[in-house]
Amino acid sequence: MNDTVRQDRGFYAFNAALSAGALGFLAWLLLVNRGGGVEADLSFLPAVNAGLNSLAAVLLAAGWVAIRAGRRDVHRYLMVGAFAASALFLVSYVIYHYAVGDTRYEGQGAIRYVYFAILISHVVLSMAVLPMALTAFWLAAKRRFASHKKVTRWLVPIWLYVSVTGVAIFAMLRAA
Repeated sequence: MNDTVRQDRGFYAFNAALSAGALGFLAWLLLVNRGGGVEADLSFLPAVNAGLNSLAAVLLAAGWVAIRAGRRDVHRYLMVGAFAASALFLVSYVIYHYAVGDTRYEGQGAIRYVYFAILISHVVLSMAVLPMALTAFWLAAKRRFASHKKVTRWLVPIWLYVSVTGVAIFAMLRAA
């Protein structure tokens, strides 16, 4: 077995374990945890989370523009920034939901169905972002740009959708 295959296997095993662990933890956080783990007013965190999602969306869009213009260095910095914004979002999200537990949507009527359609698609698609983003970074670091491009053709619209719908969910929860 050559070194590339061995490295890839190691990376993909790590990626799968990390992604499954993160998903399992988030499932526990949202489905089992009832909050109350922190005695502090964290009511500002949903707005911070929306801001981080907005920042990630802007950086993703700017990164797409940069790579289309052939500006690889700018693209790289923007993508690292988008990943950092999403990682900070995840940390803030975990802290908030550990402390508060689940957030209930109070809207009534047709808007309730719209909210849950957005929420369900957001949650399902968000599960793909971490393993796909790590894969995209791995492939870029290994300078395997043809494979990187194949992954990012799917990753960018999913990640952008998840970031934008995260902001929409925040706005709908605030408006209800």
